[in-house]
Amino acid sequence: MYHLYELQRTLLEPLAHIAGASAEMLRHPRNPLSKLPHVRTFGASQALFHRLGKRYPKQPWGIDEVESGGVEVSVAEEVVVDEPFCRLVHFVRRSEDPEVARRLASEPKVFVCAPLSGHHSTLLRDTIRTLLQDHDVYVTDWLDARDVPLSKGIFHLDDYVHTVMRFLRLLGAGSLHVVSVCQPTVPVLGAVSLLAQAGEETPRSLTLMGGPIDARKSPTEVNLLATQHPIEWFEKNMIHKVPGPYAGKGRRVYPGFLQLTAFVMMNPKNHWKASFRYWIDSHKGESGAAAREMHEKFYDEYNAVLDMDAAYYLETVRLVFQEFALARGTWYVRGARVNPAAIEKTALFTIEGEKDDISGLGQTEAAHALCTGVPAEKKKHYVAEGAGHYGIFSGRKWRDGIYPKVRDFIRAHGG
Repeated sequence: MYHLYELQRTLLEPLAHIAGASAEMLRHPRNPLSKLPHVRTFGASQALFHRLGKRYPKQPWGIDEVESGGVEVSVAEEVVVDEPFCRLVHFVRRSEDPEVARRLASEPKVFVCAPLSGHHSTLLRDTIRTLLQDHDVYVTDWLDARDVPLSKGIFHLDDYVHTVMRFLRLLGAGSLHVVSVCQPTVPVLGAVSLLAQAGEETPRSLTLMGGPIDARKSPTEVNLLATQHPIEWFEKNMIHKVPGPYAGKGRRVYPGFLQLTAFVMMNPKNHWKASFRYWIDSHKGESGAAAREMHEKFYDEYNAVLDMDAAYYLETVRLVFQEFALARGTWYVRGARVNPAAIEKTALFTIEGEKDDISGLGQTEAAHALCTGVPAEKKKHYVAEGAGHYGIFSGRKWRDGIYPKVRDFIRAHGG
């Protein structure tokens, strides 16, 4: 299937580029023909074909400056660790004003664990940009498995946990605040638990947002799919080998294009309506430019997907969504049983979206019942009314309603 998919993309790509150039020419305001209804119709159709047929590469973070404390400060990306499957990226804030620079250096250090579930870490761009207003921010930047040579080995769920543990040690867990979004809530809670069990320093606070800590609660379509099929079905139907000329040729992966198809099929009407609105906005010409640009910006990110190593994907399906190993206390990471009750010094904040159709209500809150060693005064739970899955970490609801609570929780517990 992967070879057929690549053949299709290779055949479509030149046609998509031609369609894109044609659409630009036909829609250009200086083109007198752009005023003709039939020409606008053809141009809008060409623009839509271009969007459907083009490839979507990983988007840049694009965070060059933010407002912090009422002043604009510059932001630069710095790769702290560069591993085959993941990079640790630091967003360095700078100011020429000595007072502002001192304030920036004194603000809480936050480690954001981005999902490895199909989309690139840049899906959290709005999360990172908002956190940078008041924090020194690091993030896991997961790499596309199709670009990792087989000589670099296989990536397992255990490797994810130990990658997080390495980064926590490197950044100094005892002075760190962790924010985990969606999928990584399970391996991150596992990583912090194992540090506590080993008597090592743990983060000052841990914020878990919209993740499947216990996927048995309020199961969604994502959860039901996992329980309706044996793991062999996933291996047979979802796993394919990376073709050439990618560096990871021969690696068994869960391809990003299959994950994107699954995302789209969860809400096909919404995506069809969005495409139709894009066609209408393209047909309007200049008057529809703003809405058209918003659509392009969103789908440039949404359609940019990555491949996941087959071992990691299958183990996640089996342990998190079929066996509920963390919730049941039966999860072992490299021979050590994960025991969240060992966590005592880390404050815990769980956040859920009222209308989350990926991680149902109660799934993230379940962490409180597992972390029995954390005192009640260090625990907090919040349900964001009207927020869907993406709304809890991106958009107006995140910026205006959820972020202030995260910021205040961090400051209340050592930030």
